[in-house]
Amino acid sequence: MTASTTAAEQPLLAAEAPRALLDRVLRMRELAILVVLAVMLVATQIDNTSFLSQQGIKDLLLNGTILVLVAVGEAVVVITGNVDLSVGSVLGVTAFAAGDLLRHGGNPVLAIGLAVVLGAGFGAFNGILVGLGQVPSLVVTLGTLYIIRALDSIWVGSREVTASLLPSGYKSFGHNGIWAIPYLALLAVVVLVAVGYFLRNYRSGRECYALGSHAQAAALAGVPVRRRVLGAFILCGALAGLAGALYLARFSYADAGTGTGYELTVVSAVVVGGVGFTGGSGSVYGAALGALLLTSINSVLPAIGVSSVWIEAIDGVLLLLAISVDRVVALRIAGLLRSRARQVRSGTDG
Repeated sequence: MTASTTAAEQPLLAAEAPRALLDRVLRMRELAILVVLAVMLVATQIDNTSFLSQQGIKDLLLNGTILVLVAVGEAVVVITGNVDLSVGSVLGVTAFAAGDLLRHGGNPVLAIGLAVVLGAGFGAFNGILVGLGQVPSLVVTLGTLYIIRALDSIWVGSREVTASLLPSGYKSFGHNGIWAIPYLALLAVVVLVAVGYFLRNYRSGRECYALGSHAQAAALAGVPVRRRVLGAFILCGALAGLAGALYLARFSYADAGTGTGYELTVVSAVVVGGVGFTGGSGSVYGAALGALLLTSINSVLPAIGVSSVWIEAIDGVLLLLAISVDRVVALRIAGLLRSRARQVRSGTDG
């Protein structure tokens, strides 16, 4: 390597340093969640030796699968600097739609496809209003949350889909698996890896981070902002629809109240998982770990004899801690970037 080449690379290395630092911090946050989850499960196993039995592991994974799927889609929307509060209503209406098709003799694959397409349609509606209409996503999805829930209540009424109305193969798919690994968990892992690979390796995926970091700068840099926002909402809706179909397979039940309040749990999982609520940072892997952490708490507390009334309080504490950590990390990174900028200017002036 020549001296001139080394000198030319120095500005590039200086420019890459803050980004490398940010990557390390984010990875540390995901690692911290993984450590907390592992310590919690091991401590519970020591207290209750049957907790991590084959059936116990299977139940933990089954409980987390639905939330992981919805959290992955929600994470993509949050990374773009938006939020989708309608996912609970979408999950509920798609679960009943899949069940309604199945009880009339429909094919299970067609029922899952119907749920995904229906969810993607709701996601597209949100994306059009946010991306093209320039309406804040919080307002849009809060409105569609109630609109979809109301339409679901009018359509479903007092009807319900129960296990006796579903094909046995569909119910088996929701409960069986390979040893302690349910088929639903394997499907969720495939979706998680695919979305994570897309965000990391495709230009359109990386543009979602640029959009969430600074929408105006991203637009000036040529990022198709409206198209990316629309795509993120369609993906989120489609995964909420898939989760609805799998919810029906898991619980063999759906009615007009299915999915009520689920959106708050999803947002909590995403934020606890280290996805910055202001957009531009985090990963779907962190969101999945956050979902597993929240659902594991629901299993751990009863196993160690703690009343389930503490679950929501603990979820709230975790959410506040995650937001606080996110704020502290953001301030420290901003301080480091300003410090490095001053050093670069000082070196240039010298």
